[in-house]
Amino acid sequence: MAKPTFQFTCQACGAVHKKWAGRCDACGGWNTIQEEAPLSQGPRALGNKGRTIQLTDLATQEPLPPRASSGIAELDRVLGGGLVPASALLVGGDPGIGKSTLLLQATASFARQGMKALYISGEEATAQVRMRAQRLGLADAPVGLAAETNLRDILTTLDQERPGLAVIDSIQTMWLDNVESAPGSVAQVRASAHELVNFAKKRGVAVVIVGHVTKEGQIAGPRVVEHMVDTVLYFEGERGHQFRILRAVKNRFGPADEIGVFEMTGQGLSQVTNPSALFLSDRGNPVPGSAVFAGIEGTRPVLTEIQALVAPTTLGTARRTVVGLDSGRVSTILAVLEARCGIPFAGLDVFLNVAGGLRVSEPASDLAVAAALLSAREDVAIPPESVLFGEISLSGALRPAVQTENRLKEAAKLGFTTAIAPAGSKLGQTEGIGVRAFSDLTAFVGEMFGAG
Repeated sequence: MAKPTFQFTCQACGAVHKKWAGRCDACGGWNTIQEEAPLSQGPRALGNKGRTIQLTDLATQEPLPPRASSGIAELDRVLGGGLVPASALLVGGDPGIGKSTLLLQATASFARQGMKALYISGEEATAQVRMRAQRLGLADAPVGLAAETNLRDILTTLDQERPGLAVIDSIQTMWLDNVESAPGSVAQVRASAHELVNFAKKRGVAVVIVGHVTKEGQIAGPRVVEHMVDTVLYFEGERGHQFRILRAVKNRFGPADEIGVFEMTGQGLSQVTNPSALFLSDRGNPVPGSAVFAGIEGTRPVLTEIQALVAPTTLGTARRTVVGLDSGRVSTILAVLEARCGIPFAGLDVFLNVAGGLRVSEPASDLAVAAALLSAREDVAIPPESVLFGEISLSGALRPAVQTENRLKEAAKLGFTTAIAPAGSKLGQTEGIGVRAFSDLTAFVGEMFGAG
């Protein structure tokens, strides 16, 4: 029997190289290439023909997949209405952010709803998981618990128990005995995820897989793992804040970019039903550098406060520190303010922050960011009853944002009376809030700050 030909695989991106090198040509990572045995490709020629598959047309009506509710409204929202049987979910997040706590609470909640649920930990002993369950008040939940890393034994147990839900924590600790690589390597992660997804589809078991993340915040391992699963969830949050955001970046059974908001307490994670009121709870007297952005996260309108500080620098190069926003987009807004409105920020340090630890990636936040920067630079407070939203183009024009009506309704519900938005926005039927429309950034700056 011929010995397997070893290959050199990048542990960061999965690229295969003919020989070892200190730097991966695909992703640029240093010291990430390791020698591995490739997966077996099976026989090259099959003597028997395969069976003919049945084809249908696009007009065929099929019932929607059934869903199991967890009883946690924020989790069900992110899942698209509940857990779908025979689905595979991948959950990632920073170490210590609360992934195991969230999944243990979710597993206990599903078990109390009558679903047979198993929690298999490859990182902690069963005694540690029991201690967490006792602290969270979940010791009475009928959850099957085990600590194991051999995936063959895990699949045999799942096949025998036939649960409705199985949680694997985490995929980086699982190993298959037919793959000659260390646990956590690209080959092991890819093969283990493939076996778990196949088992979920064949046996009708919903499998939740926990994945480690890299220092850039992406789920570690080959990208093909995210393609194999049905849903990819990221658990986000700042260590200094009690808020946690569960964000869906891929969902075959519901909307993507949906978020669920939780608050970390001594008794675990509690859901936040009105995140806008919570993110704006600390607002007091109006101060320069503060602007309220009416955003959309998935299908939910969320109001957040954007804070800015502009101060003269003593260094040769001014600093640009951004938390919760895209730093490249902030640099673009600064360039537009200088080129189109004649407001320079050279020689000034700029600090931007999204209050509450929320991360905002929507382009409609441009106008609120620009308003916070101008308010801090000119030392003029924005009226506290105003919310802002709108995208800024490179020409300085303001582009309308989607779901304007939902943004205005959420702002009116929280007591705001004025909305500053781009001209041409579809306002719909909104009561209790007035809209000040601007066609470009120059007109906005001139009326609000007397410049430009």
